[in-house]
Order: sequence, then structure tokens, then C-alpha cells
Amino acid sequence: MITFQKAELVISAPDKKSWPDTDLPEVVLAGRSNVGKSSFINTMCGRKKLAYVGNSPGKTRLLNFFNLDDKYMFVDVPGYGYAKISKTQLLKFGQMMEDYFSQRKQKKGMVLLVDARHKPTEDDITMMEFARYYEIPICVVATKMDKVKPSQKHKQLKEIRRVLDMREDEPLFPFSSERKEGMEPIWDYLIPIFES
Repeated sequence: MITFQKAELVISAPDKKSWPDTDLPEVVLAGRSNVGKSSFINTMCGRKKLAYVGNSPGKTRLLNFFNLDDKYMFVDVPGYGYAKISKTQLLKFGQMMEDYFSQRKQKKGMVLLVDARHKPTEDDITMMEFARYYEIPICVVATKMDKVKPSQKHKQLKEIRRVLDMREDEPLFPFSSERKEGMEPIWDYLIPIFES
């Protein structure tokens, strides 16, 4: 099991001028607001409060850069699909994402988080296409698996693959931060991506 001595938030960057000046390899974490990204970060890094877990979704408005043992970086991008976001903010998000994907040399891959209980949304499909367009490896993590009935799990995962039109080389990982399930296969996938 992978453990980190150090896991810390380096900066919450509102724009590219604030991006950290490091050459650490980065993996982007994307997903709808309230899909459980903060819980995913905390669980994967073995920390309780590394990323803020809010009661109201859609709190992340910036790119959050997390340093893991001075070896890797998780980049948490703003959650999307949240109703209370103004048009202006949406455009700002779009620009922020565009800048990051087109200009950030350190990006190595993307983890797209989707809620295992629901069908992926149009926004999720767009994120998949974003990663494919920029030719970065992508995997999908189905969060909140503990809330899916055992008899429904296979069906839900199949549906996620179908809606996102996932390719053979795009893995799908069932995950539960409640039960700490799914961490090892995800790290087994991510470490070679970080080190590529």
C-alpha cells in the first residue's frame, strides 16, 4: 500500500500566473461538484483533511495543486455541473481548463470521477473528450460504490462504460472512500502514468 510522508496543498491558483513553478508530474482530477473529489484525494493520500470536504458542492473555484512527497502532484480542477454558477464563472472555468491543458507541460494524465449511482452527464462526456483531444491517458473512477447495491454494481459499471464510450485502454475503477476500496488498483495505474 502506498503511503506518503508529505501531502500538502501547494497553491489554489486562480490563473496561469499562479501555477506553481515545479517540474513534478501532474495528474488532473476532474468531476462534477459533489462527486466526492475531496474525499477521493484525502483517501488516496491517507489524510483526513488534505482537501476540503464541503457540505455545499461547487466550492472549488480554483486549480488546487497538491504536492505528494515532492514526487507527484494532484491537480484538482473546479467541479462542474453545479446550478448556482454564473455564466461568467463558467466561462472563467472554461478558460482556466483550456489554459491548463494546452499549456501545462507537466500534465501526465486525468482521473475522471463519476458517481457510481448515476449515469455520466454531458459534462462528464465533454471532460473525456478534452483528455482524448489533448492525448493524455484517462481513467474513470466510479465513486460512492458503497451506496450501490451489490446486485447492481456490474450493471452500473457497464452503463458508465457505455455512456462515456470508453475504449479498451481507458480503465474504470470502482471506488469507495467510506470503505477505502479501490485505492490499490488506482495507484497501480497512476504510478506508471506519473513516471512516464
